[in-house]
Amino acid sequence: MTRTSPTVEAPVDPITLELYRHRFAGVAEEMGVTLRRTGYSPNIKERLDFSCAVFDHRGRLIAQAAHIPAHLGAMPASVATILSRFHDWARGDVVIVNDPFAGGNHLPDITMVSPVFAEDAATLPDFFVASRAHHADVGGMSPGSLPLSTEIYQEGIIIPPVKLYKAGRLDADLLRLILRNVRTPDERRGDLAAQRAAAAVGERRLTELVATFGREQVLAYAGHLLSYSERITRAAIRDWPDGDYRAEDVLELVEGERVTLVPLRVCVTIAGDQVTFDFSGTAPVMRGSLNAVIAITQSACYYAVRCLVGEVAPMNDGCFAPVQVIAPPGCVVNAGNPAAVAGGNVETAQRITDLVLAALAQALPEHVPAASQGTMNNLTIGGWDLERNQPYAYYETIGGGMGARPTKDGVSAIHTHMTNTMNTPVEALEYAYPMRVGRYEIRRGSGGAGRYRGGDGIRRDIEMLNGAQVTILSDRRKYPPYGLAGGELGRTGRNLLIRGGEVWELPGKVSLEVEAGDVVSLRTPGGGGYGTAQDAG
Repeated sequence: MTRTSPTVEAPVDPITLELYRHRFAGVAEEMGVTLRRTGYSPNIKERLDFSCAVFDHRGRLIAQAAHIPAHLGAMPASVATILSRFHDWARGDVVIVNDPFAGGNHLPDITMVSPVFAEDAATLPDFFVASRAHHADVGGMSPGSLPLSTEIYQEGIIIPPVKLYKAGRLDADLLRLILRNVRTPDERRGDLAAQRAAAAVGERRLTELVATFGREQVLAYAGHLLSYSERITRAAIRDWPDGDYRAEDVLELVEGERVTLVPLRVCVTIAGDQVTFDFSGTAPVMRGSLNAVIAITQSACYYAVRCLVGEVAPMNDGCFAPVQVIAPPGCVVNAGNPAAVAGGNVETAQRITDLVLAALAQALPEHVPAASQGTMNNLTIGGWDLERNQPYAYYETIGGGMGARPTKDGVSAIHTHMTNTMNTPVEALEYAYPMRVGRYEIRRGSGGAGRYRGGDGIRRDIEMLNGAQVTILSDRRKYPPYGLAGGELGRTGRNLLIRGGEVWELPGKVSLEVEAGDVVSLRTPGGGGYGTAQDAG
């Protein structure tokens, strides 16, 4: 996918440009603060599993808060789809979507988009504001809506782009339809309301910006920022060595007791001021939930480029202009309807990142770290809370080891790459759910050895106080994170069930019924090492 490069011919004042960089980013950041403070679920208010952004009237990303990298290229796809389907906008309109094949990434991530009419007399939107929030349950075959599915219809309610609010008026029937299809409707209602509150803040701040500085200047500098980011990104890529750089990695497909390694392949071509990621040769769509839609693949590639370019370039659509992503339709990284995709956004996104960074390490060995844990260790637990007499659905991703860097060790017990969430604090988890955390500690020695060690993973033991259904969607249980420059592999992760003193090894992908008193123990992978131990001497 090649994006049209923005062009702006008006004169640019560099100081004013920098001010607008922070003004637009500040709008997105304040939207995020609002979403967190008004969020209802622990996944929003504790883990911060959401992103907020500002777009121009053409749907080009102007600014995104420093939230979730997996949303980097996916939210623009949602906005583009919405703008292609809706042309009649009114103040107070709100469109929502979660359909992965209409700009989404997986069903739990619900995107909300609102137009901004910056002046009273405006008849067309000047901007759009958007938020994407991971809802802890959207229905489907298992609580938490990250099931071991084989088609998307098993994963939850599918919401095409529809107007939840029309000219400020809520479509109550549509909301009732959505809430009737989820396990925790009160929580969903609260989180949707929080997204609407975030949009209201974004609309108000952009309107104030135009009222203060004038519509002409604000819109002009939105365009200048796009051009500025593109110039910086192209200049950085121009310093990379031209050539083709190839890499392979695998996903672990679990079917009963059988684990099949599914190959992913990429050829990264650097040519002048452009970079192309070609995934030809990657495995076809699999019978499982690890398939990724193209927006996820683009997000991972944009993220890798963004990491290497650095934060000197404002985060906007201009950063994407020099980047092309090629993925044959029907492969694991460009899945189409009705493929199961719940795990593509979380697990396959991490593996694509590992893959493209392994290729780029050949071109830029002094800038790319060894593989991090390469999984989000998704844990969903749900059932009936006997004490509160209501259903519950808990979702969490668990951190692990960061890969060692060319000049220092990796960081232990941290979320890396395509996830940028926090953990659920023990106190918040035990307050909200019928569970107790028995152990939460660094998994010492799980990082790969080398001149610089990979970061260590995490051990998190959760005891069930009620019977429940547990689903684990994790990777790097058989195939470990790679080291670089002679560094050793990180340790693979482990999933365990502890019942009555007996310990049962669980596969990387599993869904099972547990009893009160059972303990689910996740032990996450460590990062790969960098350089040989002899180099350290």
